[in-house]
Parts: sequence; structure tokens; C-alpha cells
Amino acid sequence: MSATLELVCQLIARRSVTPNDDGCQDLIAQRLAPLDFRAERIDRNGTANLWLRRGAARPVIVFAGHTDVVPPGPREHWHSDPFEPTLRDGRLFGRGASDMKSSIAAFVVAAEEFVRAHPAHRGSIALLLTSDEEGPATDGTVAVVERLAARAEAIDGCIVGEPTSVDRLGDTIKNGRRGSLSGRLRVKGVQGHVAYPHLARNPVHELAPALAELAATTWDRGNEYFPPTTFQVSNIHAGTGASNVIPGTCEVDFNLRFAPVSTAAELMRRIEAILDRHGLDYEIEWTVGAQPFLTHSGELVEAIRRAIVDRTGVQPQLSTSGGTSDGRFIATICPQVVEFGPPNASIHKIDENIRVDDLEPLKDVYRRTLELLLLAEG
Repeated sequence: MSATLELVCQLIARRSVTPNDDGCQDLIAQRLAPLDFRAERIDRNGTANLWLRRGAARPVIVFAGHTDVVPPGPREHWHSDPFEPTLRDGRLFGRGASDMKSSIAAFVVAAEEFVRAHPAHRGSIALLLTSDEEGPATDGTVAVVERLAARAEAIDGCIVGEPTSVDRLGDTIKNGRRGSLSGRLRVKGVQGHVAYPHLARNPVHELAPALAELAATTWDRGNEYFPPTTFQVSNIHAGTGASNVIPGTCEVDFNLRFAPVSTAAELMRRIEAILDRHGLDYEIEWTVGAQPFLTHSGELVEAIRRAIVDRTGVQPQLSTSGGTSDGRFIATICPQVVEFGPPNASIHKIDENIRVDDLEPLKDVYRRTLELLLLAEG
């Protein structure tokens, strides 16, 4: 059993469902302490956060990830216990196998191998770990970023270990993410009997034309790096449950994933203008969950791209697709943020798994990236 496989099995065995870390971060801190990684706990409101750093000089290269996992769902739906790492048919099964305990194990072993081979490397290596990425993400990475920013501690490049690969390890690097804007809309009407609609005002009927316009609107056309902004309704609720009552209110939850060619403020203004034009009596609560970010081709992108090609022979594509990640917080203090990890086909699913044969190449890509960034000879 390789060191990477052994460590990921140890991590999967810990029931670290958000926001519980279940000792994962202590295990990693203890493991890296002999290599002069200084551990700092930045826990907040029940969320476990760990900042590990070796060295005091720049550049500072960070591996970032989360030790928490989503709930596994009913045990009987899994072929094996989700918290008992199981090898079967060349794959490792368990909750967090691909999202993202394998990446964390690969980070750690890559750092160990690199430091042992190059103890006098230039710059610094750090790990940023949290236990609430799969939850509200209000007390995790953002808390660490706030602490680092408060003391002006710089980060020059960050690799987030999210499972970015699609068909095979190495085919996709995420070099940015779209922004996320959510709205909770409450349209007011007048409740009444369905047989006497002239005495009531149905908010569902009044909302429908506006909602159709919102769904059909072209918000922007994106750009060379980002797809166009999208609008999606996630929940609609109206009525008392009775079939003979016109509802008095209609509530709608919706979300826009937006390219940086649009701003959250502009999108809010445009949506409210549509609602006003349709004459609705409404209230709306806005939440900006993430601002978009983009890392252009440069030192970090080229280093991890070259490391992937050197180890796997795969030519990776740059992508900004998908949801949000903790990279959105790190990008506020770090000029270069990329995401790279194993294939994501099984993440959040029953029988989540990773190919065992992907573990060592993943670790080697991380180690090779460190070599290219922190050794004078590259």
C-alpha cells in the first residue's frame, strides 16, 4: 500500500460530515510537524480550520482543501460502509474518496517527499484545510483568509484540490469560477375562494409572465473564458395545500451563475426592473454567494499544466465551469488560484470512489508542481 493510499484510507475512516472534522486535521498536523510545518488552528463557530506553513520566505505556495464530506445517505444503498475504505475492482470506495480526501492525502505526501528531497527549497509551502466547505462556508476558508489578510501574510499561488478531471486524470484544470447570486422573491396577492376570483388576487398568475421573461432573458454572452450568465429557479411555493383557496403569497428561490462581464449589482437592478414593469407587489432578499474570479495563464497555470503532461501525458484544458469552491475566498488575497484534482463522476453519490491507479499520479503532479515553482532549476 502506497503512502498516499494509506493516508486517504485513514481519512475516509473518519466520519467528518460537515462541519465535523473528526480529527482529520490533527492527523495531518502531527504527520507534518517533523518536517517543520508550523500548525495554527483558526477554528470558528464549530468549524475546524488549520493553517500549516513551512518556511518564512516568498513565494508562498498553498495547497487548499476541505476535510468535511457530505452526508452519505442510507447505509443500505452503499455496497460497503461509506466510512470503511474498501478496495474493489481497482477502485477505492468511501465517502470523500474523490471529494476530496484523496487530494488532501496527495497534497500531504507530495509535500513530504518534496521536503525530504529538497529541505533547503526556496519560498514556503502551506496547507489550508477547513471542515465547512460542503456546508454554509461561512466559518471555514473565509476565516483563515481574514486572519491572513489581517496580518498581511501573502499567498503567491494556491492549488485547490477539488475534483476537476472529467474523463481521465489531468484533462481539466479550473482556472476560475463564475459568481453566484441568489434571490428569494415574495410576491403578494390577496387570498380568496377559487370560486370568487374577483374578490382575490392570485400572485401565481401575476408572477407567471414576469417569471417567463426572467427565464428567457439573455443576461450577457460571456466571454472567451466564461460561458453566459444563467438564471435558474430552484423552488416555488404558494398556497395552503387546499385546492379551493387562491394563495395570498408566492415565494420563489432563484440563482444566477454570472460571468464577470456582468456584476451582481447590475443583475439585481435588471431583475427588479422586470418585476416592476410587470406591476408586482413584491419583496426580495439578495445573497451574493460568490464573486467570479479568473487566473490567467502564468507561472502557476503553466507549472501545473507542465506537471500534468510530464506525469500523465494528458494535455489539460482550462475551464471555469461548475459551481463555486473555496477558491473564491482565496482569490481575494492570492493573485493565482487554480483547482486540480481527480475525476469527479462519483462525487456526492452513493458508492463514491476513485481509481487506485490515479492516486500516485495525482501525488506526483502536486510534487512536480512544487519542483517547478520552488526549485531554481525547475
